Amino acid sequence: MKIAVLGTGPVGHALAGKLVSLGHEVTMGSREAGNPKGTAWAAQAGPGASAGSFAQAAAAAEIVVNATSGTVSLAALAEAGARNLSGKVLIDVSNPLDFSAGFPPSLTVCNTDSIAETIQRTYPQARVVKTLNTLSAPVMVDPGRLPGTHDVFVAGNHEDAKATVVGILQEFGWPPGHIRDLGGLDAARGMEMWLPLWLRIFLRQPEGKMFNIGIVSE
Repeated sequence: MKIAVLGTGPVGHALAGKLVSLGHEVTMGSREAGNPKGTAWAAQAGPGASAGSFAQAAAAAEIVVNATSGTVSLAALAEAGARNLSGKVLIDVSNPLDFSAGFPPSLTVCNTDSIAETIQRTYPQARVVKTLNTLSAPVMVDPGRLPGTHDVFVAGNHEDAKATVVGILQEFGWPPGHIRDLGGLDAARGMEMWLPLWLRIFLRQPEGKMFNIGIVSE
């Protein structure tokens, strides 16, 4: 598939690199064509990798991944262009964390809304699926690096779009029984509100130690 990964940070690099390794054609999008991080990634990622502006990446893609920070996601998607998002699966990996007042960050949207729902309202012709935002980037694309069973979540209003995303998660190595479908996109509120607790747990881990959560039931 042709996939656009919008964002040149650690999450964007992890997702784009994994997708290329799986044989997908991936364009890393950034605010401007020729972004040094994007072009450097494309040069070393091998065949199937390219870089361009947000609009160039989204226009060429069948699936768009929003790997930008949640505080700038709407601006990034505006640059990608509504026409380039229309009818496409839009995987939202962002979190609305505002560090402007220092640590701990606050959430720019929560409780009765989420950044994922805001994106869906802004681009009603896109098919937004929330996933992977509850994980560190290395675990997103390599769940096997953690011992035992643990879970990833998906939420969205379009069943066909969720099925497409579940397929990609399985390509990443996530077992079907641990890809937890939480229902409609309003479930993204809880997924995003997990992040303040995730950050506190992260700070208590030995440096470089990865972790995730798993559902334990009878």
